[in-house]
Amino acid sequence: MACLAESAKRGALQLQRRGSALSRALALSRVGQLRARGHLQRKQPSVRPRRPGRKGGGIMELKKDINAVSIDMLLIVHSEKRRAAQGTHSDQQADPSALLQRRGGTQLTVEVHPRDAMPQLLKKFSLAKRLQGDKNGNTRPRQPGGKDAHAYPWDRSSLKSMSLDLRQFEKLDLHASQVTAKSGLDELVSDLLQEAHTDLERVRAIWIWICHHIEYDIAAAQEKDRQAFKPTDILRTQKTNCDGYAGLFERMCRIAGVQCMTVPGYSKGFGYQTGQSFSGEFDHAWNAVYLEGRWHLVDSTWGSGLVDTTTSKFTFLYNEFYFLTHPALFIEDHFPDNKNWQLLKPPQSLRQFENNMYHKSEFYNKGMLSAHPETSMIRTVNGKATVTIESCAPTLFMFMLNGKQEHGLLSLRKNGMKLEVYPPTMGTHKLQIFAKGNSDIYSSVLEYTLKCNYVDMGVRLPAELHQPVGPSWFSEQMGIMKPSHPDPIIHTSDGRCSISFSVEEGINVLASLHGDDGPITEETQRRYIFQLHWEKRTELKVQLPHAGKFALKIFVKKRQEPGNYIFVFNYLLCCANTKVNWPMFPESFGNWGQDNELLEPLSGVLPANRNIPFKLKLHGIAKVLVKGQDTWPLTLNHEGYWEGSCSTAGCQEVYVMVLENANHNFYSYILKYKVNAQ
Repeated sequence: MACLAESAKRGALQLQRRGSALSRALALSRVGQLRARGHLQRKQPSVRPRRPGRKGGGIMELKKDINAVSIDMLLIVHSEKRRAAQGTHSDQQADPSALLQRRGGTQLTVEVHPRDAMPQLLKKFSLAKRLQGDKNGNTRPRQPGGKDAHAYPWDRSSLKSMSLDLRQFEKLDLHASQVTAKSGLDELVSDLLQEAHTDLERVRAIWIWICHHIEYDIAAAQEKDRQAFKPTDILRTQKTNCDGYAGLFERMCRIAGVQCMTVPGYSKGFGYQTGQSFSGEFDHAWNAVYLEGRWHLVDSTWGSGLVDTTTSKFTFLYNEFYFLTHPALFIEDHFPDNKNWQLLKPPQSLRQFENNMYHKSEFYNKGMLSAHPETSMIRTVNGKATVTIESCAPTLFMFMLNGKQEHGLLSLRKNGMKLEVYPPTMGTHKLQIFAKGNSDIYSSVLEYTLKCNYVDMGVRLPAELHQPVGPSWFSEQMGIMKPSHPDPIIHTSDGRCSISFSVEEGINVLASLHGDDGPITEETQRRYIFQLHWEKRTELKVQLPHAGKFALKIFVKKRQEPGNYIFVFNYLLCCANTKVNWPMFPESFGNWGQDNELLEPLSGVLPANRNIPFKLKLHGIAKVLVKGQDTWPLTLNHEGYWEGSCSTAGCQEVYVMVLENANHNFYSYILKYKVNAQ
């Protein structure tokens, strides 16, 4: 072994330059039966922009020709200074057979590898070839420059910093997500790259694997003084903190031959409070990768899942947004220690980062483009705050003020929404806005802090006023079109109004009235609305029981399908006339047909001891009777209306009954009136 060390030293010293440490070199030595057929060629390193770093030697590779090299044993000679510098980027354990010698202050490491290790080593060298240094042998990536910078603010062109078609990754993503870590990092990367053929695909495979296999370690994140986990520990536990995510990603990229850097900084992540300031030590770390001649940003910590703020538990929930995110969007929740890593022109200051509106990743994932106001804190004007959102496609929204869906009017637009909020008290309030997008669940996309110094007591919205308010693209989608009142608020001076709209064939409509003050109860919510159908339109006649504000809710259901009615939207009805005191409409029963029409009497309460005229249109009916103390038949006129009169003397209730088949004697109740006490 002494001969071996001496031979290795002589071979290494021939490559050493004065004043610089030795880098990687290959030395062939005759140990046992060493045979080398062919040629060794010193390859001139290609010049590629790198971040200034430590000096290192060139790379010797085997010339590929018909005279292949046969190697019985291979020696790899390292400068120990170089090896120490690369210690955080190596996954190999020191070989027990390595011999260390010192000469002239330079420590050498000699690795001895037998014949059966050749294929894996040569593969390692081919990966290292892509990381070869510049003319000075530097292998550290270069700092970002002008060509890496993107314009700020966001130009809405793409969520990504480079043109991507995510469909091209379907096969690769499936492969990478199913790879298991069997032993070391090198083998894992090798398995991941079996379906990857470009640097972009190599980065993608590594990203997908980490996001689907590494769990966020909440305990480690809370222990501020804890060191970032080592890659070997992460593979064993499958858990780490943000430093561990970033370190693992960088390490795997370097093994794959892709330039990668870890970027520390501040973040608006778990525990962030709207409008908070940042100082002291950095709380997060992410990565920059060099692809196609430009730096790009990724955050595998936030790509892997989220932490529930109430339970402090981590849940795997893949988030595509943080893969090659456009820098103008990345800066909303990531502020790097070095402004150059913002990759923006112009870069943002820390104060701007603190004050700028924080759009959560779901804001962009669900197709949002912009929101106004653009600051996270809003001051009310005359007791009202207004928020508008622009989206690239029709989207459903909802809001919560202090955890409740109250005190606001949210109306949908073709490409966005408008929200008017009326805080019920002075002080500070939390406003959350949620969007549904293409998924079946609503996700939080925006948070504002409202400062209210005045409450308009005249604006008191019903607690049952749900969202959205007013007809929209969604009501059209549900079968309600061409409304007579396109605005969400309807003012009535006499407490009555009539609302009509076209209804798609096969759709049933149901309406109910809700107010905060009596006499409306759950049993009478629909008694202040009388529904009429003519041609292809539905008319809702509404009579308010008193002055105030009411929510008129509209529901629909497909006639042939089982199940409940679905809420679509509501109107806000307003009446300031304190003299209003309309009674309920007559109670209708199941046999009251969709196309029936009632002209009179519309009041559900009839005066006593009076002759009351009746006029209504009924379809497919043989006979109609009105029953009080006695029974009175109605006759069919030439216009198709059944009409006649009835006396309310001596009775408390009056019914309208119909005979559908002239061959039968069974009458059905369709309407019920009450008679005032004498």
